[in-house]
Amino acid sequence: MKHGFLKVAAMTPKIRVADPEYNAKEICRGIEEACTNGAKIIVFPELCLTGYTCGDLFLQELLLARTREALLQVAEATEGSDALVFVGLPLEKDCKLYNVAAALQNGELLAFIPKHCIPSYAEFYETRHFSAGEERVQEILFEGKKVPFGMNILFEADAPCGLTVGCELCEDLWAPLPPAVMHAMAGAAVIANLSGSDETVGKDEYRRMLVSASSARQIAAYIYASAGEGESTQDLVFGGHNIIAENGVVLAEAKRFSPENIYADIDVHRLRHERRRMSTYPAGKSDSYRIIPIHLEEEETALARTFAPQPFVPANRAERKKRCEEILSIQSYGLKKRCEHTGCQSAVIGISGGLDSTLALLVTARAFDLLGLERRQITAATMPCFGTTDRTYDNACKLARTLGVTLKEIDIREAVTIHFRDIGQKMEEHDVTYENGQARERTQVLMDLANRTGGLVIGTGDMSELALGWATYNGDHMSMYGVNAGVPKTLVRHLVQYCADTCDNAELRMVLSDVLDTPVSPELLPPVEGAISQRTEDLVGPYELHDFFLYYMLRCGFEPAKIYRIACRSFADIYDKNVILKWLKIFYRRFFAQQFKRSCVPDGPKVGSVALSPRGDLRMPSDACAAIWLRQTEEL
Repeated sequence: MKHGFLKVAAMTPKIRVADPEYNAKEICRGIEEACTNGAKIIVFPELCLTGYTCGDLFLQELLLARTREALLQVAEATEGSDALVFVGLPLEKDCKLYNVAAALQNGELLAFIPKHCIPSYAEFYETRHFSAGEERVQEILFEGKKVPFGMNILFEADAPCGLTVGCELCEDLWAPLPPAVMHAMAGAAVIANLSGSDETVGKDEYRRMLVSASSARQIAAYIYASAGEGESTQDLVFGGHNIIAENGVVLAEAKRFSPENIYADIDVHRLRHERRRMSTYPAGKSDSYRIIPIHLEEEETALARTFAPQPFVPANRAERKKRCEEILSIQSYGLKKRCEHTGCQSAVIGISGGLDSTLALLVTARAFDLLGLERRQITAATMPCFGTTDRTYDNACKLARTLGVTLKEIDIREAVTIHFRDIGQKMEEHDVTYENGQARERTQVLMDLANRTGGLVIGTGDMSELALGWATYNGDHMSMYGVNAGVPKTLVRHLVQYCADTCDNAELRMVLSDVLDTPVSPELLPPVEGAISQRTEDLVGPYELHDFFLYYMLRCGFEPAKIYRIACRSFADIYDKNVILKWLKIFYRRFFAQQFKRSCVPDGPKVGSVALSPRGDLRMPSDACAAIWLRQTEEL
């Protein structure tokens, strides 16, 4: 349960129809396997103690009696384990049969949850045998012990992660208003579904969609265990299609027609974070629910779950291509609207031959194409100074020419030298004033050029730079519209690569390829033997790490210790743990210290689920203290 991770299992034992004793042994074997693998919630299929396909045998007194005995055997098998186990069986109450899930833990029978939606259509005829369960929770006598019986039952763990579990059965999921919706609104972050769903052509896709969509709508984890081998094939075939999903993402899925127990590591903390941040998600109201306390040991889950090293970049090539086109459209249509609203017929952009300014110029060209304006009305200004290298200068000029924009070269060396003389800055003193003076001079030039042409200054800085404060205040920090403000550095590279792959201009493709191969640098210090002497990632750290930290901190609400844990797992073959910790500490220091820069950034389009605009996603005070976050990094 450490860091909110919880291993869960969906199990499909090979059963015999109408043989509870045999089935109990198979279920016990499954429980032992799942506990050995560290599972804390274990879900078995609907009616698995008897078999779903017993038909009129469900009405036989002997079968019901042996099933009660078998359930006690299974309950006994859970003794000594803190795993919460759900097992399906038929249960008689008040001379009526109910299709129920029995909840078991540490040798105890905790509750019975009856199925609410009883199907009687197509191949199903459950109403012949079973009555619909009610929400109201009663207590029934089972083998001499009072046991809660009813739909409105939740299981609440005493662990710090705040785990609450609800349960529904098979058809309940397919109904217009599944019980799981009410369970989730009452606080359940995990839903168990015991199912006996048979297989027909295409049904697996619909079932997967239902489970995934339910977990997304409820912002919950959903454990779906389905009947499989051993059921009667008189008229139906069961494939054991087990699925575990979390907030719309399928974490694990069994291959049908092949007995397969599946496991997944769900993240309870992330689910709680998602519910906290969504203001429309209702507060947990459980007045009509019976809350049954359960105990879970506080221990570190052995993770099998993986975390994308580049969470902003889709791993699938086709999906990445689609994402790139979508983002470029968002950026260019955002700029198009701003130009239309202001009546601007021109744009000014500073180009350095680096990735960010290249992407910004490509977006601006797209926007002008959409506006029906000639690209020559875009002024691309290259402003060489003390750190400019021939490679980046040449690429900037080639890029402007191949895109058909107006290229303007303004050498700012003399202006900066005069400025340094005026403020008493020594030329040989390569400090922050030396660097920032160049950045601010460039911004002044761009602003004044825009005034002359009646245009907008297009910002080039990206979201990763904003997160780290890697921008000169009132220098490259400022513009009239920042088209890259919502794009992290790891994604900038893929957007430029996409433009190179899809353009029909060989010269442009060649320029973009060389830009992609150029080290990221602000080029504010003199080159060494003509080469770039200042590499950004040597100074602030690898952007792939910082983007990873940023995503899991803001999007998921993870604490530093959790981010460090998953970063070590995701970058195990790339970075040493000490290196990851070093840059994690720097990330938190810079993120908190540099908020004042983000509090006054220009407008720019949001493109993904993480954004830093003070008018949008991040309402953070400029003077927030980083002490508790940094303290935790020191404890790692």
